[in-house]
Amino acid sequence: MGKPLDLPFDPIDRAARIWEARFGPSPSMAAVTSIMRAQQILLGELDALLRPYDLTFARYEALVLLTFSRRSALPLRVIGKRLMVHPTSVTNIIRRLEAQQMVTRRPNPADGRGTLAEITAAGRDVVERATRDLMAAEFGMGGYAPGQLKEIFDLLRGLRLAAGDFIPQTAPEPGQGRPKTAVMGRR
Repeated sequence: MGKPLDLPFDPIDRAARIWEARFGPSPSMAAVTSIMRAQQILLGELDALLRPYDLTFARYEALVLLTFSRRSALPLRVIGKRLMVHPTSVTNIIRRLEAQQMVTRRPNPADGRGTLAEITAAGRDVVERATRDLMAAEFGMGGYAPGQLKEIFDLLRGLRLAAGDFIPQTAPEPGQGRPKTAVMGRR
């Protein structure tokens, strides 16, 4: 994690009070500012944990995604959708992982214009070791109880659902195959 700010006050709380005096109440401004700062803190901590493996969190996520695939390979466009990043970012991530010999790229036999990224043995080894470190650090969320983590997930999931990140589905029973789409309304 980066150097602590050690401010004698909470700058987000102060900004929220000034905002309210100037523009009116906006708990959403304070909430979004807190989320953005939390993202900065967590990315800094996660990147520091991954630095010994010469990885960023984005590259780590790509490696994990490839380990989750049945064939250890995915089209770059699928990687972009699953990681929710721009195609240019995926290309950059995969190029860097390829230069580190953690991924290989090859033509996609199912799509003559597409490219597959496949994790190598070195990539698998690194992702296993890095995952142990991230799990030991509880992904930077060690200050929260499991119930609180679930609450955070649920609150942010609602935001992601409203943004159209995914279509809600019911969870399949283990060994039952693909889930059926649930009929749910948006908020």
